[in-house]
Amino acid sequence: MDIRITPSRLSGNVRVPPSKSDIHRKCIAAAFSGGARINAGALCDDTRATLGCLSAMGFETGFENGVITVGARDTGIETAVLDCGESGSTARFIIPAAAYFLKSAVITGSGRLPQRPFGELCGALRARGTDISADRLPMTVSGGLHPGEYRLRGDVSSQFLTGLLLALPALGGPSVITLTTALESAPYVEMTLSVLERFGVGVVRDGDSFLVPPASYRPAGELTAEGDWSAAAFWFLARSLGCDVTVSGLDAGSSQGDRRVVGLLEAIRANTSELYADMTDIPDLLPVLSVAAAAAGGRTVFGGAGRLRLKESDRLACMRSNINALGGRARETADGLVIDGTGGLDGGTADGYGDHRIVMAFAIASAAARGDIVIKGAQAAGKSYEGFFEDFAALGGKMGVLADG
Repeated sequence: MDIRITPSRLSGNVRVPPSKSDIHRKCIAAAFSGGARINAGALCDDTRATLGCLSAMGFETGFENGVITVGARDTGIETAVLDCGESGSTARFIIPAAAYFLKSAVITGSGRLPQRPFGELCGALRARGTDISADRLPMTVSGGLHPGEYRLRGDVSSQFLTGLLLALPALGGPSVITLTTALESAPYVEMTLSVLERFGVGVVRDGDSFLVPPASYRPAGELTAEGDWSAAAFWFLARSLGCDVTVSGLDAGSSQGDRRVVGLLEAIRANTSELYADMTDIPDLLPVLSVAAAAAGGRTVFGGAGRLRLKESDRLACMRSNINALGGRARETADGLVIDGTGGLDGGTADGYGDHRIVMAFAIASAAARGDIVIKGAQAAGKSYEGFFEDFAALGGKMGVLADG
């Protein structure tokens, strides 16, 4: 779906969707604990992928009236094909779970996911006796999951650490996960530890090590998914561009790192010289903050974002290309972007590159554009925020579909 957006001033209140990061974690923890009900309100492509994998593994799953259910597992299912779609989170979380629950599993994916690296997680699992056929998808996982010491780099993906933290408490013996480099995206690990506590699992962090107690899962009963600060970031961007938009459904005390977006947007908007923004712990905010920087008056330097080259797209290259195509001024560095604000964008065509966050960022960029913006592949927004364009239209966004494909 390609769309044309005419600049308009958005106005009104939007209630954000549930955090897909929170739902992933709670669904998988529910599987290990014997089941749970999760008040979520809505799903997206990524969370459907996680539920689909759990179903293929033999778990009773459902979604009705906004409530996710994860129930008992059919223990007669010993092998399965687990299709993670385009969800990197699903794949990284499901690999250790598949090793625990199944004798053998084939993990597959689509889009750019088969190109994304899993070697760090696979190597740690192999060192403890799990058999994994490859470091990229598709891969076959067998040989079980075993307690003991796991060693991981902390600067490749915090999701590798989360995958192990979710699975290891189900084992009969204690485990320890030791990071060999500094941890990046630390707030996402805090979210994992918070979810585990809700299920009775008390992981102890000791410096660079995480001590995982054995057989510690307990039923959690009824849960509620947090509102998504990552999704809310797009509406806060609209507000920073002069739109009268308010946001509801968020927890100000959430461990989600992207709650920092409000302060960062204010700093970028006020900047008249040069501002440095470290994206080490909040890489998913870069598309939003880049659009804000292009509409500002000063220079914004983004660093600590090298991992964004391995997302649904190479987000550094794609954001640079789109900003320049729309009349802005951006250039890449090894681990970030340098954007010289031009007070807005001229308009033109932005390629979505199959990346949900890029699509939504440039939809909101229309609020600071001097001409129409065409977004190619706008359907990618459904990966994390299925109702984004419905909310956009409800706030007064003016758009039309050019092509469906």
